[in-house]
Amino acid sequence: MTGKVTGVYETSLKDGTKSYRASITFRGKHIALGSFADKKTAGKVYDQAAAVLSDSSCTIDSYKKGQPLPFEKFVVLINFRDKGLYIPTPIYLEKKYFFYYLSPSHTLIFDIDDLFYYSSHKIMKRGSHLFVADYGSQISILSRYGIRSYAVEGRDYRFANGNSNDLRYENIQILNRYHGVRQYAERGFLKYKVVIHVNGNFVVGKYNTENEAAIAYNKAADILKKNGYDKNYMLNYIEDLSASEYATLYTSIRISPKIMKLSSPSGKSERMAMDA
Repeated sequence: MTGKVTGVYETSLKDGTKSYRASITFRGKHIALGSFADKKTAGKVYDQAAAVLSDSSCTIDSYKKGQPLPFEKFVVLINFRDKGLYIPTPIYLEKKYFFYYLSPSHTLIFDIDDLFYYSSHKIMKRGSHLFVADYGSQISILSRYGIRSYAVEGRDYRFANGNSNDLRYENIQILNRYHGVRQYAERGFLKYKVVIHVNGNFVVGKYNTENEAAIAYNKAADILKKNGYDKNYMLNYIEDLSASEYATLYTSIRISPKIMKLSSPSGKSERMAMDA
């Protein structure tokens, strides 16, 4: 293809290789469509983008695998055409929620309250792990709901309607918020079992409240550290307790005598470790 192509201009990569950028203007907004190795492909991308923006019958389901216009841009253009709001990430708006398209076959649903965040943070996928890049770190999208990296679906959290792609707040139920704490039902009441890992799993105790259970785990971890166990136990932070309330519960909470009697790997007794 020779001569000028609408919506395409030639540029060069750092190594001097020619590249062709496609862009289109719609409702006064200049939209970059991507860079391509040849002018012909860039021209096809522009033509397809123009067709999408001019044909309201074209929907996200109309996308065909292998077509030159990248799927993300396809979604962005359709949302801008239909909703009048340009969003650079593959989002399609509804009234109280929005769809985030990871691919033509994988769609997430979020509350509209999350629109600002995901319009400026691209979601990436590695295996089953979904994350965004934020301040140089990879942040799991589940962390926004207080779900920790070690959490297990079905044990620590669950989706009320069974759809793990529906990430609206009302659909996510947190079962266990703290390290080592497992929620269970006993005679119709919620109870909390605490387990800590040494060389195997040790039951610290069973408690009536989640706060008590979280503090019991911390107390067990503190004792094990004093006894010489060189493990990086992550302690629980309980937001709704003052320092004095925490201290009172910490002092009064009982834990399994087995934890108290555990000797360190080096053979030191609990008393020797405490006296050191």
